[in-house]
Amino acid sequence: MSFGEKILKYKDDILKDLAALISIRSVSSQSEDETKRALEFILNRAAEMGLEAENVRDIAGHVQYGDGGRLCGVLTHLDVVPAGSGWSSDAFELSRRDGRLYGRGVADDKGAAIIALYCLKVLKDEGIKGKNTLRAIYGTREEVGMECIKTYLEAQPLPDMSFTPDSEYGICAAEKGIMQIEIEAPDNDGTFLNEFKAGNALNAVPDKAYVLLDCSEADEHQLYRFADAKTDVDFEFKYTIDGMMIIATGKAAHACEPDKGVNAAAQLIDLLTSNFGYRGLGSLVGFLDNSIGLETNGNSLGIKMRDSASGSLTLCLSMVSILENSAKAAIDIRYPVTMDSDAVFYRIRKAAEKEGLKVRIIDHIKPLRLDEDSELVRLLSSSYEAVAGEKPALYSTGGGTYARMLGGRGVAFGPLFPDDESRMHNSDESLDEEKFFLHAQICLQAMYDMLNCD
Repeated sequence: MSFGEKILKYKDDILKDLAALISIRSVSSQSEDETKRALEFILNRAAEMGLEAENVRDIAGHVQYGDGGRLCGVLTHLDVVPAGSGWSSDAFELSRRDGRLYGRGVADDKGAAIIALYCLKVLKDEGIKGKNTLRAIYGTREEVGMECIKTYLEAQPLPDMSFTPDSEYGICAAEKGIMQIEIEAPDNDGTFLNEFKAGNALNAVPDKAYVLLDCSEADEHQLYRFADAKTDVDFEFKYTIDGMMIIATGKAAHACEPDKGVNAAAQLIDLLTSNFGYRGLGSLVGFLDNSIGLETNGNSLGIKMRDSASGSLTLCLSMVSILENSAKAAIDIRYPVTMDSDAVFYRIRKAAEKEGLKVRIIDHIKPLRLDEDSELVRLLSSSYEAVAGEKPALYSTGGGTYARMLGGRGVAFGPLFPDDESRMHNSDESLDEEKFFLHAQICLQAMYDMLNCD
């Protein structure tokens, strides 16, 4: 029996606290009050368990067990992306059906956050006296740039070793660089495009987009015809006092895997440009169609690339906002760990400037690459094997986790299993309940091993 199995007797309490945490609508792009509520919930529960808890500037915090030796950390986040549409149950209510747990954040990352807390409780209840100090560290702005952990590390020491259960098993030894870029036109220079809106998160494939057009009846009939020919996206046509509205419904996905979604914004642009010229749609839409289109690899921008360590570059058109006097869009790029980020941005900027557009970097997080034979990788590999009975694979990801904020002292490790479709950043986000508690055992074993390592 592994030490990790001891967490299984807390199943009911874990699910009760997970339900309470999911009910807090801690969407970091919408409400700092709600993200603070989520943090307060965790810290209050820790205090009720008799654990030491500390709030860091209402944006992050930690729960601590032990005092001495090396500082070891497990980092999770309490904020989530917006619910979006298409849920079969309330997004902010934990639902259990068909052996799965449903709710916004159950996979990313509230489920792992609750497990980390209960791992500390198990260690306390079992009276384990380790050699080191163990902290469960919580952030509240991970989905919007990781300001929370930057702030936390200004006030608290950097852990000597850490992992963040915010990805998949086995062990993520490489994370691609993340560059989020805004592209802006001087104004809305389209002759009949009144409004275009898509996306509400920089790191997600938009599943909804709409446009308002002032066009002729003949154009309307043509758009109907072209829309009927598209089978991977739904279009709805409505007549309003501001013009004809076309609503596109695609499929959401995480921006690090844009090919798993159906981009409603890109599909709507493709529909419009099948009938109208760029002058009628404006310079921004023309650029997005010509330089990105339906691609997710950056080929038309001249930034298609890959390496053996982390795979291929991905590009996601994540947001579009065109109003009466403004026109902006945002793209999310995940570039390989060995590639030059300056060259990526240079090519995008030069292509945009040719069309009279301005570009700026909204956020840039550099890539992470860890030695496969490091002490941390070996420790986590041993912990995983003790519970799962086999060694974990090493892999790379396009996702961005707290690991890259840790100066080479941390990796992403769990909580998801490759054969479990969690639908993160999509409707009906869920986890297989049995695998969720398998993660709980692995996480406890890893935290126990870190607490006791030399």
